[in-house]
Amino acid sequence: MPIDLHLSAIPGIPDIAPGAELGGLIAAAAARSGHAIEAGDLLVVAQKIVSKAEGALVALNDVAPSPAAEAWAAENGKDPRVIEVVLRESKRIVRMERGVLIAETRHGFVCANAGVDASNVAPGYVSVLPTDPDASAERLRNGVWMATLKGSPYVDAEGLRTATLSESPGAPIAVIISDTFGRPWREGVVNVALGAAGLRPLVDYRGCRDPYGRELQSTVIAVADEIASAAELVMQKTARMPVVLVHGAADLLGEGSAAQLIRPAHRDLFR
Repeated sequence: MPIDLHLSAIPGIPDIAPGAELGGLIAAAAARSGHAIEAGDLLVVAQKIVSKAEGALVALNDVAPSPAAEAWAAENGKDPRVIEVVLRESKRIVRMERGVLIAETRHGFVCANAGVDASNVAPGYVSVLPTDPDASAERLRNGVWMATLKGSPYVDAEGLRTATLSESPGAPIAVIISDTFGRPWREGVVNVALGAAGLRPLVDYRGCRDPYGRELQSTVIAVADEIASAAELVMQKTARMPVVLVHGAADLLGEGSAAQLIRPAHRDLFR
């Protein structure tokens, strides 16, 4: 396991538009800022810029609220169009109470508003979560690495692709796509891993012995979530630095996905 992790926010990421070649933009910003991306490194990337690049945005003027969305929005002082998008993005509504809407998404995430968010997007739009965050992380992993190797000459000022990349799998870096979730029974929010590629998201200590010789029975550490949370400390919510480079995590790299972090319903005591 790594002993020292060094986390650095990468400045200079521009506002992201649909179709942006995000891997190239990240690699270029890292090079400009002197943060060289090397084999064994890990990148934590905010979900919002991934959703923007993938066009996972909804124009509210195009949304026709259902009667259920209209009624709940009126009762709680919300925009019925936003509530309608939340309902569409939900597989299951966990709780709608006191103006708070907790939903289970199609991915299996349980979070506020099914991940629908109006912050850091143009007025009149909301972002939704990527369709497959693990697949998004894999594409981004390969895109960043190829751009790092090639020096990013193939994207224009707006980050749009101007040449075809040979994005072969197996880049020797890892990517976490993170988002901010609340926590039951705890105040405050933390970043968690929605998507991951090139990383083992869980470290299983079961069967190991503690310093007193006692065998550990249930300790499985969600290292992908822990790294995502640590990255938020240097991202900061309003600093416009949605990408963090993590040095020292090479021992955690390997096969895995953030889907492994979702607890199956049959093992969940609260479902």
